[in-house]
Amino acid sequence: MDLSELEDFFGDRLVTSEAVRSQHSHDESWHVPENLPDAVVFPETSNEVSRIISFASENNIPVIPFGTGTALEGHVHAVNGGITIDSRNMNKVIQVNMEDMDCRVQAGVTREELNSFLRDTGLFFPVDPGANASIGGMCSTGASGTNTVKYGTIREQVIGLEVIMPDGKIIQTGSRARKSSAGYDLTHLMLGSEGTLGFISEISLRLHGRPEAISAGVCSFSELDGAVNTVIEAIQIGLPLSRIELLDELQIKAINQYKKTNHEEKPTLFIEIHGTPLGVREQIEKFEEIAKENSLINFNWSDQQEEIDKLWSARHSALYAALSLAPGKKSFTTDICVPISSLTKCILETKKDLETSNIIAPIVGHVGDGNFHLILLLDPEDKDEVNEAKEINDRLIARALKMGGTCTGEHGIGLGKKDHLRKEKGISLDVMSQIKKALDPNNIMNPGKIF
Repeated sequence: MDLSELEDFFGDRLVTSEAVRSQHSHDESWHVPENLPDAVVFPETSNEVSRIISFASENNIPVIPFGTGTALEGHVHAVNGGITIDSRNMNKVIQVNMEDMDCRVQAGVTREELNSFLRDTGLFFPVDPGANASIGGMCSTGASGTNTVKYGTIREQVIGLEVIMPDGKIIQTGSRARKSSAGYDLTHLMLGSEGTLGFISEISLRLHGRPEAISAGVCSFSELDGAVNTVIEAIQIGLPLSRIELLDELQIKAINQYKKTNHEEKPTLFIEIHGTPLGVREQIEKFEEIAKENSLINFNWSDQQEEIDKLWSARHSALYAALSLAPGKKSFTTDICVPISSLTKCILETKKDLETSNIIAPIVGHVGDGNFHLILLLDPEDKDEVNEAKEINDRLIARALKMGGTCTGEHGIGLGKKDHLRKEKGISLDVMSQIKKALDPNNIMNPGKIF
């Protein structure tokens, strides 16, 4: 592959060393990379990305977007080789509009970097996946996280995008207006497209005011269904919960070992409520009433920021804590989402299914919106373990689809869920394929993903 034209322009920002190519050949999923990218380029501007993609289009070379590499479905794998575009140097917060409560950022800005930048403005960006993902990567996978129950997913935060199309043209998909009926909604077409329709280079985002009061708590239950039913009842009566996370007893054990905490090793909810001081106290009391009717054991709350940060640090460490239960293994992380009325049934049936397996599989989830994960720990080189994990996942997804749910609430399709996407979407997948072919006729943008 002759990359001399790009090498002349980018110099040492185009790297072909095996170490760097290997680093960019995989994400945090269990998928084993079959190929390395031929080169990794580190652009700093949208025009530079356009130059790379124009070159790739003219020469029919695959292009793979790369943010922080924290994806869980093999999104960054260079299945056909090609050029990986790493957005880490596209890390500028371009504009913050305090009166309008919005901002514009480059794709490589991470959620932690953005909130650090916003710290003194009274505003914050709420989407909070476990990893410190890039904003561009979050848009590409349709990410969500612990705050979704109150603030929504990344889809609800994005006002508009700048996208480099497969022919290298740069388009803008929206204005800063809070609503528009002007033509097709290209913004939401690009969100969740996993880099298969274009490279998201800049993002305009809604921001939110920091709440006056915040309290967070840990609630442990004697029964898993008691924890889940507490969530469902709280949501159904309209309690304004900001975060509500489920961790089963195995996940709590892992966190205790990994973070040196001493939570009771029972099914547990981590909860956070935002509002006025009086409002927060009233909501805590109401939540406690519901929990006491559903096998509550312990109920501990704090409004001290240090304690709140410690709680969510433990939650965000869930994946790495789970991995510590089986050193040397990788995580096969499931991602179904069901209507909240079906959540208890789905989780209990899944727990029962796991009883016959030798695979260690803690459960953790954003149960306020019906989304939970199994963290199946396996050796990717052990075909028996991989097959068993796939069978567990197949049954879980079939269970979710039967209940009116989806095969992926937030991780995306990537390499691992293509067969399940067909079962879920049916012939509407053919419409998606037609869109892909119309926008990317040579299939250079992140090939092998979704389809």
